[in-house]
Amino acid sequence: MILSKWVLPIFLVLTTGCALIDRMSGVADTKALQETGVAAEAVIVRIWDTGITVNEDPVIGMEVEVYPAEGKPWRATIPKSLISRLDIPRFQPAQIVHVRFDSQDQSLVALDEYKYR
Repeated sequence: MILSKWVLPIFLVLTTGCALIDRMSGVADTKALQETGVAAEAVIVRIWDTGITVNEDPVIGMEVEVYPAEGKPWRATIPKSLISRLDIPRFQPAQIVHVRFDSQDQSLVALDEYKYR
């Protein structure tokens, strides 16, 4: 009986915590653009450390030059992207990465290197 009393509160804390981490790390925005965004390649122009880590993986910010399949390229800022610490060398200026952007608002761009559920 005591266990059932705590199941709902524990579930709520865990799910709220996961949603908060997704927001802080940029994963929530990335998930949304992976579902509805347009795929493109981008060149990293600059990177910066946001000061956030999730399970020892850094959350970085990036300025990128987006090259869509159709249309002219443009610069965009990706404020937060969770990357694997093992992949840090892949996310340096002049490197090419896969991104997704919102066709209605091209300022919304996210990395498309990792698949989130």
